[in-house]
Amino acid sequence: MAEKVSELIFDEQTKTYSMDPEQVVRDDVEKHHWLNTAKTILKDWRLYLMLVPMLFVFICWRYLPMYELLGSFKLSQTGVEVNDQLYLGFSSFKTLLFGGTELSMEFWRAFRNTFLLSFYGLCFGFPMPIILALFFNEIKSNIMRSTFQVLTYLPKFMSTVVMTTLVTMLVKESNIVSGMGVISQALQAMGIISPEVAEAGLLKNPDLFRTIYQVSGIWEGAGYDSIVYFAAVIAISPTSYEAAQIDGAGKMAQMRYVVLPSILSTVVIMLITRIGSLLSVGYEKVLLLYNSNTWVTADVVSTFSYRYGGMGGGGSSQPGLASAAEMINNLIGMVLVIGANAIARKASDVSLY
Repeated sequence: MAEKVSELIFDEQTKTYSMDPEQVVRDDVEKHHWLNTAKTILKDWRLYLMLVPMLFVFICWRYLPMYELLGSFKLSQTGVEVNDQLYLGFSSFKTLLFGGTELSMEFWRAFRNTFLLSFYGLCFGFPMPIILALFFNEIKSNIMRSTFQVLTYLPKFMSTVVMTTLVTMLVKESNIVSGMGVISQALQAMGIISPEVAEAGLLKNPDLFRTIYQVSGIWEGAGYDSIVYFAAVIAISPTSYEAAQIDGAGKMAQMRYVVLPSILSTVVIMLITRIGSLLSVGYEKVLLLYNSNTWVTADVVSTFSYRYGGMGGGGSSQPGLASAAEMINNLIGMVLVIGANAIARKASDVSLY
């Protein structure tokens, strides 16, 4: 009652109390909040209907599988529901992180390989789409630009199996039937690799696996990822370029002082999302490229979980350990994206949230 009285305004002439008009509007909006929301949904029902497939995908493939995360804390038992399995607490996490056994060493090696593959991809793969977008922007002929864009987009639409098969053929070892791969021949001719390495096959050299993985990743995704940056570049007002030209700025100066500052917000957002997936190295490509010779540098957390969760690594299937390994990996990824977002918000006032 005291709050209601404090909102009233006393009129000296009429000697009466009245409600503040602004407060009346706020009360009306609050009172009819859900009614207005329902009207908005009914008005734009087509847009909300388009959200249904996305919600279905997220619920079925993102939220429902979280139930299986309980397996990280329980003893894996064949034919027994996760909820009915014996509770072990953090035993699986302790085994992986502090076990000191061969299994723990194998996990830490996989984690190190995951981080290195992702870090190299961030250092060398992240700038390439930006460079391509700047390159496309400088091509004046629409036909030539469209041709180059299509050529760089095409690898993204190939399946992982086709892409890895092409990579294998290009860097394959020498044999009687078909000889050495084209890239192996070229690198040997330039003296970059020895004939022994070329004949044995680049994919059988553990020191070259990460390089092959990164180069093939750039070839596959740089063109497709440049779409976002190119859209940001072409959205820059032409008057900005004209003002820079009047000041005597050349092409490089325009890129530095006009283009890059204009697309900075897009770059920061994409960088945060890339850091969030820093430890999310998919197992498909690694599984198709690695072999027993490159196990030391090629095994990642996802292939580690694949072996122990489904293929029975170490002699028996251990879904609990596999689930724990993936949870550790994802938790660290969550911390990375939160940290990157906080740093970006402090440094440039641009962030995801």
